[in-house]
Amino acid sequence: MRIVALVPGGISDQILFFPTLDDLKRNYPDAQIDVVVEPRSKAAYRVSKSVNDVLMFDYKDRNSLADWANLVGILRDREYDVAIALTQSLLIGLLLWLTGIPTRIGYKGKGAAFLTNTVPLKQEQYAADVYHTLLQELGIKSPCPQLAVNVPKLDIDWADKEQLRLGVKETGYILIHNGVNELPPNQGQDRTYPAENWLDIIQDCQQKQPDIPVMVVQEPGQQEFVAQIKQSIPDIKITSPDNMGKLAAMIAGANLLLCTDSAAMQLAVAVQTYTIALFGSIDPAKLLPKSEKIIAIKSSTGKIADISPKTILEKIWGG
Repeated sequence: MRIVALVPGGISDQILFFPTLDDLKRNYPDAQIDVVVEPRSKAAYRVSKSVNDVLMFDYKDRNSLADWANLVGILRDREYDVAIALTQSLLIGLLLWLTGIPTRIGYKGKGAAFLTNTVPLKQEQYAADVYHTLLQELGIKSPCPQLAVNVPKLDIDWADKEQLRLGVKETGYILIHNGVNELPPNQGQDRTYPAENWLDIIQDCQQKQPDIPVMVVQEPGQQEFVAQIKQSIPDIKITSPDNMGKLAAMIAGANLLLCTDSAAMQLAVAVQTYTIALFGSIDPAKLLPKSEKIIAIKSSTGKIADISPKTILEKIWGG
């Protein structure tokens, strides 16, 4: 069997789809499972064990008819038996109909007329559960499995060496990930927290737990943020993992992750690291499972920057 899933969205959206992909692979171990994702999201599949091929299509771009026709051609040539769409898009529904794929699964709503099987979209639920309901149309009735990732050994080895380099292998560490705004400000949620607020938190942690180092992840484009931290705390430990596997391995080694709503948060769920995550206007229940290892702090104003360091510190120290 050949299966293709069309998965718009960022890296977090892809990771939340992993339980569905894993369950597909468990039920159809010999199936070829491919995904069609935006270029910015391809990196997520470094830590997926269930996908054979990652195809790229920029769903958010102003695609011409030729772009859509090219995607139809690619999907037709691969002769898929099943297509799964994670969007209520009229265009995607039409595209899948044009491919001639026999079984086309998606949500009720826009584009449903072009699909062969549909399920209701319950957006108030945890996203991983929402995605997993699509498998009902393939006769898979089992509950949604826990989110999991498959970290390559090369990345685990890199993280071991990085922890030795930074002198945290024996002590453990508190890891700070300030999120990445994947889209321009006018197109997406603000997923970063001010450096001056992080400084208050870091300094309090260093004062109360001097034996546990604090480490900051530097993502591409965060040089200014890290420079602000280093200016006040010159000896702060900085790590720069350059792929999802390395980031997952560093998160797995942490005693605690402090982060904003981001891909790092989803990796922490997968590797079961204790996490405190900051949210703006998004409901944490849609992006996080119920777990004693995760504390979500939602801004009362809808802006992550308005969460006070005091509120976060109270959660860290259990006050």
